[in-house]
Amino acid sequence: MSSAMYEHMRTNPKFQELVTRRGRFAWTLAIIVLTMFYGYILTIAFNPTSPGRPVAEGSMLTIGVAVELFMFIFFWVLTAVYVRRANTEFDALTQEIVKEAWKENK
Repeated sequence: MSSAMYEHMRTNPKFQELVTRRGRFAWTLAIIVLTMFYGYILTIAFNPTSPGRPVAEGSMLTIGVAVELFMFIFFWVLTAVYVRRANTEFDALTQEIVKEAWKENK
């Protein structure tokens, strides 16, 4: 691809939309993950006995293990959500941008 083609893609309003939407979505997911992770760490730091309590009376499963399992599964789900959106919405927009740039430089 030529530099003119790259320049056409960068100036395309759809490219700016793609960058904005993808960035906003990625930052939203990152804030969710960091808030959950550091919230859990801060809970352990300021109340170290809370993760060791059982989930229910007589249960072997502790709150800490249950929360960690939830976070593990939730982070995988967030990853799947990002991949799905990237493979559908973001890739479709990227293909439109490339096609338009290709047409302009023929």
